[in-house]
Amino acid sequence: MTNLFDNLTDEKEIKGQKQAVLLVSAFAAFLVPFLTSAINLALPAIGRDLHVNAISLSWVVSSSLLATAIFLLPFGKLGDIFGRKKVFSLGIILFTIATLLIVFSHSLASLVVLRTIQGFSSAMIFGTSLAILTSVFPLGERGRAMGIQVTATYLGLSSGPVIGGVLTHSLGWRSIFVFLFLIGLISIYLVFTKMKSEWADARGEPFDWKGSAFYGVSLFAFMFGFSRLPSAIGWIFLASGIFAGIIFLLFERKIEHPVFDARLFLTNKVLALSGIAALINYSATSAIGFFMSLYLQYVKGIDARAAGLIMISQPLAMALLSPVAGKLSDRKNPGVIASAGMGITGIGLILLCFINASTPFYLIICLLILLGVGFALFSSPNSNAIMSSVEKRFLGIASSVVGTMRMIGQMMSMGIAMMLISLYIGKQTINPATSSGLIAAMKTGFIIFSILSVLGVFASLARNEKLGNKNS
Repeated sequence: MTNLFDNLTDEKEIKGQKQAVLLVSAFAAFLVPFLTSAINLALPAIGRDLHVNAISLSWVVSSSLLATAIFLLPFGKLGDIFGRKKVFSLGIILFTIATLLIVFSHSLASLVVLRTIQGFSSAMIFGTSLAILTSVFPLGERGRAMGIQVTATYLGLSSGPVIGGVLTHSLGWRSIFVFLFLIGLISIYLVFTKMKSEWADARGEPFDWKGSAFYGVSLFAFMFGFSRLPSAIGWIFLASGIFAGIIFLLFERKIEHPVFDARLFLTNKVLALSGIAALINYSATSAIGFFMSLYLQYVKGIDARAAGLIMISQPLAMALLSPVAGKLSDRKNPGVIASAGMGITGIGLILLCFINASTPFYLIICLLILLGVGFALFSSPNSNAIMSSVEKRFLGIASSVVGTMRMIGQMMSMGIAMMLISLYIGKQTINPATSSGLIAAMKTGFIIFSILSVLGVFASLARNEKLGNKNS
């Protein structure tokens, strides 16, 4: 009788821990996507307030993405060694503090610095959150849990344009950060009251500081160079980043506990190809919100609030479909589902190539919904495939791979957008006189993104094999 009672108590505690972790991770997953989509809507207002052009504005988005991409892998490994809850909690606190300070920012330089700090703290969150979920939820329940977390992400993306548009229109762009600061405080409360356990499956291993430094330098040089193409300095930084990346990979192969275990990619087909598929997918989709925000407000002539109501259609479709896609990936091969999602995304991007100044709003909404369906079918099944393909001690690395591919993809997508705006508009401010250049930049971008999506379908299909239960 005592054993039965103990078993029931243990089951109740385990269930409570699962619910607590899912609640905390979902709440944290809401923060950064909300900010990303809200800032896209607020970019014109920020540009007017700080008197900066479109290229400078793009750094408000890109600075955070770059910082997150650089620090994701190191923080994923630090979480494995010292505790994922510790790293996750510190990330939430730092993100909330930086958000408050942005309210008082009155120059582009200070805004970019604080956005960089937000990116740094986001790396702590994203580098550990999936690993924590995978630690708690066994195979068979994991896809559903990831689907709920992805839903929270898309709720952030979907509410960002609406809430951000209303706040920007009524109270100014700084009010977005006041709202997000309050959400951050709630997240901190949840972390310290609901998340009781700690996870550190690689406790005692040394941390690879040299490898982390090589990684950061190579990624910064590559992404900064990519954002400055086609200038000479862009090519120099790009080549330097590739060279430093090769040195980093060679260095990592020689040490016992690397921050990035390249052997995982060489021996794990599912991890390697799922990571490549994620990189391509985010590279092809992340600048859509940036382009559409400028298009709706500068070309179609509507305000931030109305633009937000239109742009909500894509993430809303993601939020509604993601739990279904995640649950489906527990029963079916997640690679097949993700491949279908990538294909639908490609179709949506091809159709976006034909929009112009006279395209009706209902057609734009339909295309955004189609993109949302494709991305929902891709995201959580692809993450499930990655996290289910590695052993427990590599969960932090796998979680960081998901986040790093997302951030590098987003940065490359924004790099393509910045390059095209530089080519078609230059350093002029976007206005009715330069709107034709914006449309040309958008169309060229959507053509590039469509090609990437087609390549992504092949990468996604190539890994479609029955997943093994590596960490159940």
